[in-house]
Amino acid sequence: MKLGFIGFGEAAFELSVGLKGEGLETIFAHDVMIDHPTYGPQIKERAAQAQVELLYRPEEVLKQVDIVIVAVPADKALEVSEMLKPFIKKECIYVDVSASTPIVKQKININIQEKNAFFADAAMLGPLPVYKHKVPISASGNGVDRLISLMTPYSMDITKVSEKPGDASAVKLIRSIYMKGVVALYLELLEASHEFNVEQLVLDSISETLDSKSFRETMNRLVTGTSIHALRRSIELDGSIQMLEASNLNSVMSKAAKSKLETLASFNLKEKFKGQKPDHWLDVIKACKEDATVNN
Repeated sequence: MKLGFIGFGEAAFELSVGLKGEGLETIFAHDVMIDHPTYGPQIKERAAQAQVELLYRPEEVLKQVDIVIVAVPADKALEVSEMLKPFIKKECIYVDVSASTPIVKQKININIQEKNAFFADAAMLGPLPVYKHKVPISASGNGVDRLISLMTPYSMDITKVSEKPGDASAVKLIRSIYMKGVVALYLELLEASHEFNVEQLVLDSISETLDSKSFRETMNRLVTGTSIHALRRSIELDGSIQMLEASNLNSVMSKAAKSKLETLASFNLKEKFKGQKPDHWLDVIKACKEDATVNN
């Protein structure tokens, strides 16, 4: 089995290192920056370290491989699929690991299907330097079963989401709402706690709350409780915003949270739930959706 990469950045490098360690003998790669004065030397150094053969034209990669993993920036993924389309072999598995939207993945799939090849929308859900080829991957599309069959012997961790291209990307992008959003929230929290010289007290208090239960239990408790106390909590958060602004600290995340809570309060779920906290977060989401549908 021969594997190829289009785009040889960090993701392709880490995957290659891991797969070589598992005994995958033949890996080819092409990167548009191969001769760039700044990035070219790093690409070549990484390829040598990973024992990957660099080729100067993408068609040279495609004509030799059974699987091609396209690891390019999200805003280039569709354009690259169109550029590669004339060279894709019948029954080749085209794996797109970019963070493109589901709609873009579906358009890429059309390009691949027209060549009678197989497509896999693959979302890598962890840090590559830590996991390398064992990074958890969610995948969707008509090529996933074949991909799993070929790559499981090399210890890749691929989970099939569905046959529909874009579903795997939806998992990654929705996950990013939390994974990226919480970092921004952490920064606002840490900046404020440091400014007031209370970071140890604040972090200890939050740790006690979050460490006492699992993520799912804590999330459920916070969402269901806030559903009937959204207005009060938005008012309390306004005090936090005033404090930050008085100290010339950025409050963008707190303002966004306040706006979200005000929207939640407008659904008047406290009355709908008769003042009783619902059992599950899904009850809250359904109630909000029903209210939005009625108002529209």
